[in-house]
Amino acid sequence: MQVDKKTFGTTRDGREVYAYTLDTGKGFSCTVISYGATLLSFRMPDREGRVGEITCGFDSLSDYEERNPYFGSTIGRFANRIGGARFVLDGVEYRLVANEGANQLHGGPGGFHAVVWESEAFSREDAATVVFSYRSPDGDQGFPGNLEVTASYTLTEEGHLILEYAAETDRPTPVNLTNHAYWNLSGPGSGLVLDHLLTLRASFYLEVDDGLIPTGRMIPVEGTPFDFRKEKPIGRDFDEVKGGYDHCFVVDGEGFRQVAVVRDPSTGRRMEVWSTKPGVQFYTGNHLNDIEIAGGVSVPSYGAFCLETQYFPDSPNKPVFPPCILRPDETYRHRTELRFSVE
Repeated sequence: MQVDKKTFGTTRDGREVYAYTLDTGKGFSCTVISYGATLLSFRMPDREGRVGEITCGFDSLSDYEERNPYFGSTIGRFANRIGGARFVLDGVEYRLVANEGANQLHGGPGGFHAVVWESEAFSREDAATVVFSYRSPDGDQGFPGNLEVTASYTLTEEGHLILEYAAETDRPTPVNLTNHAYWNLSGPGSGLVLDHLLTLRASFYLEVDDGLIPTGRMIPVEGTPFDFRKEKPIGRDFDEVKGGYDHCFVVDGEGFRQVAVVRDPSTGRRMEVWSTKPGVQFYTGNHLNDIEIAGGVSVPSYGAFCLETQYFPDSPNKPVFPPCILRPDETYRHRTELRFSVE
């Protein structure tokens, strides 16, 4: 396994950003950058052996700073939405920085996606790893406590991409980390993902209000457009879902287990998602709006999908949801594995 390190650019405030390319030498490779601990690129072969890009990313650092819809970003402190940009913890109310109307989305405008992480790379015969680390100070985007965070990417020779997160704090604080990669197994810009075949190991999804904040109710997927327990095209019931999918599903089972399988009939590419977290946000790129990405490629709305493994949205305000509070005597851990193959 090989690791190639290059300078990707310099931020507006003068910080150097590095790009690391991990390559199996067998057609699978990925590039990650230290801005936002971001997955910039993932390349793999199709059934004809042709290697191509399957995730969305930008060519320049300025694009990530100025117009990034979280392409491949590490999200934190809290992935997804916190209603009213506030929560009460141990009797104290915390007001967060709002960035989606009255709510906070993906950790706020200065969240983990928009900072430069420290980085270090390692390689061995069967895998290569980049470990990113960041110290989020007390009060960052309104969250309490100093938080020490690591996010690592490991590419194995089999074409598996392993994402691992860890965090420790000196004060109780919500923590919910994920990766926000956008995928199109036919290749970004090749068209919509509505013909991709999806299986979701989820018997329930979270009901949301008009602002996409969970009401607290878990709704059975049976008999609804949200039932992906048996494989079906993403677009089969699309007309019944207002504006496309942007919903958190309650993953069946506990521990490290399979969350989803996505297959692209046109290329034979297949992606399995495995994770330790209780939820997965399924998003169909509803607001991409022909955004231009690397290589001058234009990606339309519904031209990519996200499967973001995580705690449930608005968990700090929903006691019925799995607990998301990290305390000083604990370590937050989260593992997600993306297993790519060709059939």
